[in-house]
Amino acid sequence: MDSIEFNKIFAAVLTAGIAYVGLGVVADFASHPHRLAKQAVVIQGVPAPSETPASGNQAAAAPPSLPPIAPLLAKADPQAGEADVKKLCSACHNFVEGAGTKVGPDLYGVVGRDRASMPGFDYSSALKSHTGKWTYASLNEWLDNPKAYAPGTKMGFAGIDNDKERADVIDYLHTLSHNPLPLPSPDDKSTD
Repeated sequence: MDSIEFNKIFAAVLTAGIAYVGLGVVADFASHPHRLAKQAVVIQGVPAPSETPASGNQAAAAPPSLPPIAPLLAKADPQAGEADVKKLCSACHNFVEGAGTKVGPDLYGVVGRDRASMPGFDYSSALKSHTGKWTYASLNEWLDNPKAYAPGTKMGFAGIDNDKERADVIDYLHTLSHNPLPLPSPDDKSTD
């Protein structure tokens, strides 16, 4: 290929790139979208734009509270939880004693274990800041929405929003121990 032909091809690509960026700027300037002062269609459960925080320094709306875990665990099915774990969690976690870490820590014996304590796994500082042991209630909060529980966590999982499914998973996790912690009384309404 002759160098003049190479220069022509390079000039054509450069011109197309400049035209693409320039047309994007012109289109943004020409359309200048305006936010509506009031929602045109009100959807039940979705806050109006005036109710949502506009910047990071305003407090976000409080997340809905979770039901107490004890009554859910009383009706939980650990076999269903095992099936859910295989479907949702096994790509990143091991569930066999001594199997070691994968993308996430080994979860054998997680119920009652100190948070962020599995040897060989580098936990985020967000999760390290949560001290204490993994209780049924704290696992309920974590599995509902890991990013809300520990903002800045490395875990990319969105969470389990179905209360029954989450309780099934927690009940299964509780069985992964030589000495499982007793389940809370079904009428226990405590948050820990």
